[in-house]
Amino acid sequence: MGILVHLARHLDALLGPMVMLLYPLYSSIKAIESPSALDDQQWLTYWVLYSLITLFELSCWKFLAWFPLWPYMKLVVSLWLVLPIFNGAAYIYENVVRKYWKIMDHGSGSNLTEGQRMVVQMMSLDARKSVEQYIEKYGPEAFERVVKAAEKEAKKRQS
Repeated sequence: MGILVHLARHLDALLGPMVMLLYPLYSSIKAIESPSALDDQQWLTYWVLYSLITLFELSCWKFLAWFPLWPYMKLVVSLWLVLPIFNGAAYIYENVVRKYWKIMDHGSGSNLTEGQRMVVQMMSLDARKSVEQYIEKYGPEAFERVVKAAEKEAKKRQS
């Protein structure tokens, strides 16, 4: 029984390096080797978030030393960020980083109308990347024609 208590007390030290470093390192290498950009985004975002958590820890270590649940909270958050069933890093990128990046990058080269931006933001990541490539290749006017054609088709189906 004593060994189980000892393992439970040091669960963060046992699982932490595997969850926060080894598995992400392995998955990052796999992502580099794969042709898909989706896994690259997941792991790049993970490493950015992991760096922010580490910076937070380094700057607040005196406070965190008095908070005994911090290592376990960090482990749970890291599991959420890392595990493919949750894809937390990709979720944070899609719902936080991407929105704020688009706001900050609004005036620098993005020549989409507000309606086009809304359509692109409602799409899945794969579809969004395809649309962005289409717009780069053919321009926003061509994208607008595609959206209008889709709207007409949707109206026909409704009637």
